[in-house]
Amino acid sequence: MKIYTKRGDEGKTDLSNMSRVSKASHRIEAYGSVDEVNALVGVVRPTGHEDIDEKLRSIQNHLHIVQADFANPDPDADDPVVRPEHVALLEQWMDELDAELEPLRNFILPSGSEPGAKLHHARAVCRRAERRAVALINEEEANPEAVKYLNRLSDALFVLARVVNKREGVPEESPTY
Repeated sequence: MKIYTKRGDEGKTDLSNMSRVSKASHRIEAYGSVDEVNALVGVVRPTGHEDIDEKLRSIQNHLHIVQADFANPDPDADDPVVRPEHVALLEQWMDELDAELEPLRNFILPSGSEPGAKLHHARAVCRRAERRAVALINEEEANPEAVKYLNRLSDALFVLARVVNKREGVPEESPTY
């Protein structure tokens, strides 16, 4: 199978139902931004912390589901879609990991150890993906649970960054005003 098809040379691409859309459509922007988050999460692994790496591996699989969900304007019952349990799992992980952290009293600078800073970068890109997903939902029918997932994921990536930095012995820095 060849990687290149030449079908996108005129600025259009196929959705999963084989309809053709502009590569600049809200749907493509949404799942393309999610792809970027997924690639950044992949850059972080391995962090050196097995439990964090397992969560990041699961997150990458969830992000493939988000992409499939956005790429399919008419999902069937057996198609991959983001479900409430995906969001609930992120919340469970954050609640568990929060026990390792001091309560947050100020904003912190997105920095730290190499994996911690990369997780902060992934969080920032996840917020952009969320904004693209909101733009999609404002224009077309799409799964609102996927937007919830991206919102919660950016929070989870923030918590993961804080935990990794704490485990690596890197103190958090607050901005000065």
